[in-house]
Parts: sequence; structure tokens; C-alpha cells
Amino acid sequence: MTRVPYDPARPWRGIMVATALPLREDLTVDHDAYGEHVRRLIDAGCHGVVPNGSLGEYQTLTPEERARVVRTAVEAAGDGARVMPGVAAYGSAESRRWAEQAAEAGAGSVLLLPPNAYRADETAVRAHYAEVAKAGLPVVAYNNPIDTKVDLVPELLARLHADGSIVAVKEFSGDVRRAYQIAELAPGLDLLIGADDVLLELALAGAVGWIAGYPNALPTASVTLYEAAVAGDLATALPLYRTLHPLLRWDSKTEFVQAIKLSMDIAGLPGGPCRPPRGPLTPEVEAAVRAATEKALAEGLS
Repeated sequence: MTRVPYDPARPWRGIMVATALPLREDLTVDHDAYGEHVRRLIDAGCHGVVPNGSLGEYQTLTPEERARVVRTAVEAAGDGARVMPGVAAYGSAESRRWAEQAAEAGAGSVLLLPPNAYRADETAVRAHYAEVAKAGLPVVAYNNPIDTKVDLVPELLARLHADGSIVAVKEFSGDVRRAYQIAELAPGLDLLIGADDVLLELALAGAVGWIAGYPNALPTASVTLYEAAVAGDLATALPLYRTLHPLLRWDSKTEFVQAIKLSMDIAGLPGGPCRPPRGPLTPEVEAAVRAATEKALAEGLS
């Protein structure tokens, strides 16, 4: 199968892994392990990484830690364009400052949630994205109405794109029907798969990238699945998708950080603990994640 090429002109395309952040037992950040993890993902065929997303526990990091994570990712990637830091914050000014920090570090784009301290209206959303776009890096919108309570519906995404504020959207709503409406209303806006458990459906609907969770634990199998999906190779993609789906669906659950880190630990990768308030998985959830991970590894998926 032909490898999906890296596009330096549009580096947000392809598999951009929302990286988990390795923590030591004392809950300090293991930057060395994180750098090795970034290199491992790119060596496995992933196109880039997204540090400081929810999976990277950015809400629990100090400003110094958060900035260093971006610098570590850029250095480890070897090409800063492959790095898309999350720049979410309560205020637009703070998000812009994080976007400026990403630009100074050499990153190629940023991922931005809408305002989420309250249920923002369209005027506030458009002003928020316009402000962060002033930092000069391409902005990928992140639509996660489940958590933010602000829904970037296709009509609003088309207006944000027409404003010149965004180049792509990470679509996490789970409503795959939106892919077609987005393409009709904003044909120049890149659709990126935002939830692991709708990967195949959105790839077939024309998505040109995947901001992904489970490649943290199973990078090689994830690359194979993505490449088959975007190529329309259902003979390869569908059985692999069915095998991996018991894991992929954890990306859309509240315990996604702990679940993916547990799968990483089982696969011999640097998962580790989470910072509070995220606590250990319940015994039932841990058993389910462990069983699905071990099954995938036993089938030669890694």
C-alpha cells in the first residue's frame, strides 16, 4: 500500500497524534521519555504530533511545563512543522499567547477549542478564532460540543473559514453526516477525524487527516488502518477496524487518558500515571481495556 505522504505545505494533514504525556511516579513530567515517544511515533509513520491537548493533560501543567512540552516536541520531531500544539485557554488573549509561543518554538500549526468558560455565541466564537489567528500560524478548530457545550456546526465552520481564521477542523461530534455538509459549505476547509471510533466512516467521507489517540499505544497498526481507510481499501481496513474498535472507542469516553496510558503501559510504551483529578480506572474498566489491548497485541498488532 502506498504510504500517505507528509505535506509540508499543509502539515496538519495525515496522522497527527494527540500525544499522551509520560509522568514519573512523583507526577513530574518525563521530558526525555516524551521526546523519545515523539520520535517513535514519527518513525512508525505518523505525520506529526499534537502536544498539550486533553490527552496530554495540559489543564494540569504549569505554564513552564506547557511551554517546555512544545519545545521538546519540536526538537524531537526534527521538523517543527510536524508539531501542532493545543492552545486552548479560558481567554482569547491567553490562547493567542500560547499560539505565539508555539510559533516561537517553531511549530507549524495550532489546535484551538472555541471559548468554553461559558456557552459562547457565534459572535464570540468568531472573535476568538480571529484573535488567535493573528499569531500567524494556521489554526485548526476543534469541535467538541460534548465537553465544551459550544457546537461548531457546519454553517459556523464555513463562516470561520471564510473569515480566514481556520484552515481545518478536528470533528469530534461523532455525527459523520456533517462531513458532507462541511464539504458543501466550505470545500476548502480540511476535515480531520477527531474521534478514533469514527475513523473509517470519516475517512470514507473525505477526511484528509486524523488527530488521533490510540496510535500512542499501537502506532504501526494505526498507520496501517488509516492508510487503508483513506485509500478506500475496505478489504484491509474493515477487519482491522473491527479488531481495534473495542480500543478505539475508549478515545470518546471520559476515562480516555487513563485508558490510553494503560494500553501504552501494556504495550511497553511510556504511559504511566495521570495527574489529579484523574484517578485510577475502576477495576471493571481496567479489565476491559487490558483485555482488548492484550488481544490486539496477541494478534500481532502494535
